[in-house]
Amino acid sequence: MKDTAHILVVDDDARISRLLQRFLIKSGFLVSTASDAAHARKILRGLEFDLIVLDVMMPGEDGIALTRDLRRRLTTPILLLTARGETEDRIAGLEAGADDYLAKPFEPRELLLRISAILRRIPQAQPAGPKFMTLGSLRYDTERGQLFDGEDHIHLTGTEAALLRRLAETPGQPVSRTDLTQDLGRTPSEEADGSDRAIDVQITRLRRKIEPDPKEPRYLQTVRGAGYMLMPD
Repeated sequence: MKDTAHILVVDDDARISRLLQRFLIKSGFLVSTASDAAHARKILRGLEFDLIVLDVMMPGEDGIALTRDLRRRLTTPILLLTARGETEDRIAGLEAGADDYLAKPFEPRELLLRISAILRRIPQAQPAGPKFMTLGSLRYDTERGQLFDGEDHIHLTGTEAALLRRLAETPGQPVSRTDLTQDLGRTPSEEADGSDRAIDVQITRLRRKIEPDPKEPRYLQTVRGAGYMLMPD
């Protein structure tokens, strides 16, 4: 993570956008704002960001559709702000590629904690174990936290990279959903609010990138009653 992270806030409500910008600047971040999906794309063509804070309920193209489109070419972490607190709506955001979600109304301090947790997921420390792991035709660089298919780099979101790194620390040993939830910066109290399902969604997304047949996982296995386990070759 950079010393001063640059955040893009995307919200069609100018008042909320200004308030978020002022709060985040006071909290030590660089902050840019966009008023809608088209404006966000224009900014993203010229600048790189450490995190995107994105409102779901925008006129025209909503935040979930924009997230889905951005994920085709960007790995920048995305935090969705949504007035819809139902678990299904949150899961829809995660399936689209978001790294986390926060239901409105929220306390500014909670937003800050979520942002800090997401930025901490960006791989930095070198894990113990072999430098490379083989997953069929794929090669995982444990030091850099990067996945390759031959010479081609497979893009992972911040959450996917953090999950794979955590599982690679203990290959052949199951890691519980609770441990994965806490390692990814969520609090135990959130587990009763759909976090277990959120982890399942992230695992499903990761399987799509590493498994020849995601429906019959060979490398990222479910261990009944124990969690998930990485089984490299």
